[in-house]
Amino acid sequence: MVLAAAALFAALSGQVAAADELYGTLKKIKDSGRIVIGRSENSIPFSFTDASGKPVGYSIDLCSRIVEAVKAELKMDKLEVQYVTIMGTTLIPLLVNGTVDMSCSTTTNNLTRQKQVDFLYTMYVTGNQLLVRKGSGIREVEDLKGKRVAVNQGTTNEKIIKALDKQLNLGIRFLDTEDQPRGWLAFESGRVDCYVTDAIVEHGLIAKSATPEKYEVVGRLLSFDPYAIVVRRDDSAFRLIGNRVLADLFRSGEIEQIYDKWLKPIAGPLSEPLRTVFATQAMPY
Repeated sequence: MVLAAAALFAALSGQVAAADELYGTLKKIKDSGRIVIGRSENSIPFSFTDASGKPVGYSIDLCSRIVEAVKAELKMDKLEVQYVTIMGTTLIPLLVNGTVDMSCSTTTNNLTRQKQVDFLYTMYVTGNQLLVRKGSGIREVEDLKGKRVAVNQGTTNEKIIKALDKQLNLGIRFLDTEDQPRGWLAFESGRVDCYVTDAIVEHGLIAKSATPEKYEVVGRLLSFDPYAIVVRRDDSAFRLIGNRVLADLFRSGEIEQIYDKWLKPIAGPLSEPLRTVFATQAMPY
């Protein structure tokens, strides 16, 4: 009886020890002494580069909080942070192959992407609209019939506008661009009549423009796009740390300070619907 109890205790102890062993992203970070963050260079105000070349923005601030939590969890005195530039076509592959540990930009959480990657709690909600020149006569998606439209490859924006083009028989002439800077350049230079991406990104592009008075965001919302930080699939230990950080920010109300710093100048005050999204994710301990 005593021997059986001892054997059971040993087995249970072994299971606990095994449960405490690092795996996945946390093990990779601990072993390398480095965490790699995927980010966009021009997704204002979420992830972009300031005048000194430093990555900044709403998404970057949230990811920096997660980095500090990972460092504390792993009891590391130093943790190197490396940034890798991502685009719509490279975001998921770079996560899946282990090049980056989390993606901090303007990525929409949807069920199709969840087949390959996981997402942390929702940090913002937006939708597709149309970025046009004032006086263009374009007010809604139906006005794009026969028009030239830029859209970024590998994005939900591309999927949505091309589906509407087919559904409404608009005959849009698409210019597929690699990223936001190229999409904006095509639009600003007059190569296209409209640029389709997320509304908050469009407002950011206008704000950065040398002539913001020339442009406007128009039309009904064409999609529902909840933004979230992207992590590798089936890595619950790392995902838990990230969600714990976000839940703390939502619970304390500190998320509003971060929102006001980056988003309020472009999107206006924190809306009640978004405040509700944050409140529902303020998970208790």
